[in-house]
Amino acid sequence: MSLTTRFAPSPTGELHLGHAFSALFAAAAARRANGRFLVRIEDIDTSRCREAFVAGIERDLAWLGLQWEQPVRRQSDHLDDYRAALARLDAMGLIYPCFCTRGEIAREIARAGEAPQGPDGLRYPGVCRGLAADAVAERKAAGMPFALRLDMAKAVAMAGPLTWTDAAAGVVRAEPDLFGDVVLARKDAAASYHLAVTLDDALQGVSLVTRGMDLFASTHVHRLLQALLGLPIPHWHHHRLLTDSYGKRLAKRDNAASLQSLRAVGVTAEDVTAMVGMSVP
Repeated sequence: MSLTTRFAPSPTGELHLGHAFSALFAAAAARRANGRFLVRIEDIDTSRCREAFVAGIERDLAWLGLQWEQPVRRQSDHLDDYRAALARLDAMGLIYPCFCTRGEIAREIARAGEAPQGPDGLRYPGVCRGLAADAVAERKAAGMPFALRLDMAKAVAMAGPLTWTDAAAGVVRAEPDLFGDVVLARKDAAASYHLAVTLDDALQGVSLVTRGMDLFASTHVHRLLQALLGLPIPHWHHHRLLTDSYGKRLAKRDNAASLQSLRAVGVTAEDVTAMVGMSVP
């Protein structure tokens, strides 16, 4: 079975040097193994994703000299896949509706005086986990918005001990309970990042997940979801993150210089690959 990697950007802005490194890294891994390199557009967040950015992503990747298989998977075209996965988890008794607003969660944490810290910040205190069926039905009938959360304690008990393998860290013991009851879907998003990326990678046959070290902890949750849904287990390679001159990670929200802007001032694709410490494909 040949190795398959992927680059999966969200079209919420223009690609920058950090994206270039991640894409080139994945493509290089596939090339070394004579494998497959895929591009996936993670456009499930319709409130932030823009079609113009999709075209820009493909233009930037082609400029870097990358080639990928067609057709490109777009999350927005596969919402039924995520609904089916949620239905399976629901049938297993592992998800529940959470009607809490961010403000209500913050007030509950303040009232309790403390809350465990997880990789994404303070963990959800489980306010809605024990809601009675009639209370849930009443709130849904009233049109209250809700998110679907994974009952982490039940899920971990059902899956049992799990491990996953990272190219640098070796065999890692999965500790998804560090995150608490993660959100798997919201009213405005058919699936969270955790659910969508796990399912997409399985459906596309991705055997080596390459991504930045900032997502290392998320793999604990993804390994759990794979076990619950009976999905194949890939290997992972969490690569280093590119930073600016102050040591801060390059990010869209901080207006990191885009590949398009670099190209406009005469920077070449060869320059970019040298800047990120990669060779030209």
